[in-house]
Amino acid sequence: MSETRRRYRNLIMDSQRWNGFEFRDDDIVISTPSKCGTTWMQMQCALLVFQTPVLPAPLTRLSPWVDVQTETVESVFAELAAQEHRRFIKTHTPFDGLPYHPGVTYITVGRDPRDVALSWDNHWNNLNLESVIGLRVAVAGMDDFAELLPNGIPETPEDPVDRFWAWMGSEGLAEEEESGLVGLVGMLHHLRTFWERRDDNNVALFHYADIQADLDGEMRRLASTLKIDVVESWWDELVAAATFDKMKDRAAELAPQVTHGFWNETGRFFNKGSSGQWQSFFDEADVARYEARVHDLAAPDLAEWVHSGWQGARSA
Repeated sequence: MSETRRRYRNLIMDSQRWNGFEFRDDDIVISTPSKCGTTWMQMQCALLVFQTPVLPAPLTRLSPWVDVQTETVESVFAELAAQEHRRFIKTHTPFDGLPYHPGVTYITVGRDPRDVALSWDNHWNNLNLESVIGLRVAVAGMDDFAELLPNGIPETPEDPVDRFWAWMGSEGLAEEEESGLVGLVGMLHHLRTFWERRDDNNVALFHYADIQADLDGEMRRLASTLKIDVVESWWDELVAAATFDKMKDRAAELAPQVTHGFWNETGRFFNKGSSGQWQSFFDEADVARYEARVHDLAAPDLAEWVHSGWQGARSA
């Protein structure tokens, strides 16, 4: 049966790279908006798959990013084909851009967009753009630069508050005709593609706030979702290895694309891992402005989950 998939692409990634990928029935696809806890979910999957904190390779090689155009798709496919462990694969492509296989488990992670905006700010400032662009040009060339960046790389506002609101996008508009990968528009669109499939047996939605509040419980829910049994006496060690501080200490082996020189400071990728920093510059007018923006882009049930997770939604 043929399938119609939406294509998502920007300068760094292209969902078309999934074309021709051969799934295995027990594959795990971790499909998240950027800065929502992708690496955290990859680490939890790694700990459950290998059942030890000692991983056999850098996390980015155990769980390669299919869409990224800084290494050839042939090399990524070959790497995944050679893996003998249960595969858990990273992507930032929304559900409607992914090939579908009924035996695959599709996972996403949501997060309060205000926290995502601040995390993205640190991420962008820490990105070694010269290295990333150089790798991209070597793999995919430059022929599509004019199409993808008709006005060049946009200037970044100097004021961090201005950068925050720039990430939120154009106000007063419904979902713009964008790539589906950009800022608040892209984040909510991505999560909506999973929200609409949340009752499917092979689809699972997790939330950053829930994982923060109960890492042990959410890892157990993940193990149940993936049908992985863990010896009870191993749990404490596995959960401890998935804490923010432990992961930050292992940034050189756990940060994404460390094998390709993406970061100015590798350790800075794990910046703070906290929530609510946006409150320091939000007043009542900002709250109203933000809520109006979200109202333009997300249905109330999705908006509630995005901001509070499952635990918050249950307690409301």
